[in-house]
Amino acid sequence: MGRWAPGSQYRLAAAALDLYLEQGYDDTTVADIAARAGVTERTFYRYFGDKREVLFSGSTALQDAFVTAIAAAPDADSAFAAAARGARAVAGLLDDLEYSRRRGRAIAANDSLRERELLKMATLEDAGAAALRARGVPELAAATIADAAVGAFGRGFEVWLERGGELGEHVDAALGVLAPLAD
Repeated sequence: MGRWAPGSQYRLAAAALDLYLEQGYDDTTVADIAARAGVTERTFYRYFGDKREVLFSGSTALQDAFVTAIAAAPDADSAFAAAARGARAVAGLLDDLEYSRRRGRAIAANDSLRERELLKMATLEDAGAAALRARGVPELAAATIADAAVGAFGRGFEVWLERGGELGEHVDAALGVLAPLAD
């Protein structure tokens, strides 16, 4: 196999997830993942900092979408409406239901991965609060609204994993529960 074989990052991610589900996260090594993907350990580290990062490498893109959508919301939008735009933007990035279900099972089976998932969501909330503050929303309101929008995204995501359909519709339904309370 060539040094920079096409699709190495995808193969590594798929191999890691398969192994996490087959033998557990703790019992899977980077060497195992690289071997399953048909690449070297060095190639693994070219794409991922560690074996946990395979499951969380998209976090920056989610955060960027959330913050960008809040910042781009019309000035006439309420703080909640801007944060809801952010939650919808995050939902728009996720479309692989089966991968998300499998990833969720791998995370649920490991305490340290569950903790990392919670940290990812807290970081998303903090970024959203900062984006709202940049729009002039006071600190407490910005943090509370960002937390609520991320929470609504999370609930919509859970429903999507359970029922399928369109993630955006489930996120909209969760946001719709909060909208009357926010405006």
